[in-house]
Amino acid sequence: MKIEHLLETCLYVGDLDRAERFYREVLGLELHSKQRGRHVFLRCGPQMFLLFDAEVTRSPLAEQPEHGCRGQGHVAFAVPNGAIQEWKNRLKRRGVEIEHECIWPGGGLSIYFRDPSGNSIELASPKIWNLAEEPFFERLSPLEELQP
Repeated sequence: MKIEHLLETCLYVGDLDRAERFYREVLGLELHSKQRGRHVFLRCGPQMFLLFDAEVTRSPLAEQPEHGCRGQGHVAFAVPNGAIQEWKNRLKRRGVEIEHECIWPGGGLSIYFRDPSGNSIELASPKIWNLAEEPFFERLSPLEELQP
């Protein structure tokens, strides 16, 4: 028996409203649910992307243990290699500064930028890990589904 999929990943933020706007409006993630002042749950394809208020989640809820972290986190979202330039253009139009671009040894591309809480966000082709893009992108890429 082994684990084969990620169900959810989480970043901790200082301003939930601002973070929610960024991830919904800039990256096109869809709102699933939220608890004002504590967390925002977003859909990212078949997975969930969670945003927690870093300080509030240090207090456990009855159904969950305390969890959280301090400092900047990192998450990489999968995008097709061929869409990196389109994403760069979109981010620039939205006033998001690209902090680093990388061409990886296997030919995969990635770009790095910061969310409003300073977390490091990467848009990367699965090729950076020598993974095929096809299983990741059975439907339109998120960029093609967004309005300009």
